[in-house]
Amino acid sequence: MGRERKQQAGYSDRPIDIDLLFYGDSIVETKKLTLPHPQLQKRNFVLFPLRDIAATFKHPLLKKTIEELTAETPDAEIPEKQSKWLKNPQAAYTFSTHNYIAIEGNIGAGKTTLATKISEDFNAKLILERFKDNPFLPKFYEDQARYAFPLEMSFLADRYQQLLDDIGQYDLFKDFMIADYDSQKSLIFAKVTLSEEEYSLYQKLHGIMYREIARPDLYVYLYQNTERLLENIKKRGRSYEQDISESYLVDINKGYLNMIKNKRGNNVKIIDISGLDFVENRADYLKVLDALQAME
Repeated sequence: MGRERKQQAGYSDRPIDIDLLFYGDSIVETKKLTLPHPQLQKRNFVLFPLRDIAATFKHPLLKKTIEELTAETPDAEIPEKQSKWLKNPQAAYTFSTHNYIAIEGNIGAGKTTLATKISEDFNAKLILERFKDNPFLPKFYEDQARYAFPLEMSFLADRYQQLLDDIGQYDLFKDFMIADYDSQKSLIFAKVTLSEEEYSLYQKLHGIMYREIARPDLYVYLYQNTERLLENIKKRGRSYEQDISESYLVDINKGYLNMIKNKRGNNVKIIDISGLDFVENRADYLKVLDALQAME
């Protein structure tokens, strides 16, 4: 959970801490578990919220209801009920200064996973790139020269329509928007896959279409080493991605870094996630959040 227990006397943080109060009317007395919880009748921060949901439940040992135990408790502290909705237990993290965040990265970097986790943890509207239904994508990986231009044009139109729809529809119940791609992604991939003449035409069309589309006020690039990218691509098992070459991924990474160099302002950040696994390791996820928080 991102916490480590310190070797010290008395109470200290545990990796995870779950207090079991009751299990029905069960009475358990072992070295590792005691039920009902032996201290619950002495703690108002337990009794008060428990009374709200189970006032008539009777303690199987003390033979008194939660209402009665609350009236008799020796605890003088009065817990204060929070009137606001508690959104995320990680109070140290906030993205309130941003309205629109774009998480970018190479193929297999984990941008979709990270954007999804942040949206769930911090009440954000999630915008994910639609790519699975693109009929040109599998064909492109089989014959890049033939299908590069129709593929990039297809992505150009689809990304434009999606951003137009999603960004334009404000959600009153979300605190901000987070996407796993940005409109500039189209130019980066097109630069690698298209011929010079095709790219020139593509760039003009891109400029016309995206002129009025809102830009993210925080652009985050997840840098991952090529070896790890190939491992992730293989792990997720999309058949049409299995023949992606190392050189192709290197070219895409160079395209992103060149684009970032040309961007001005302090709203573009690079996070090196080499060696991190924010999917399986909670501590690594918190490290990424720390890096994002440093940008606030």
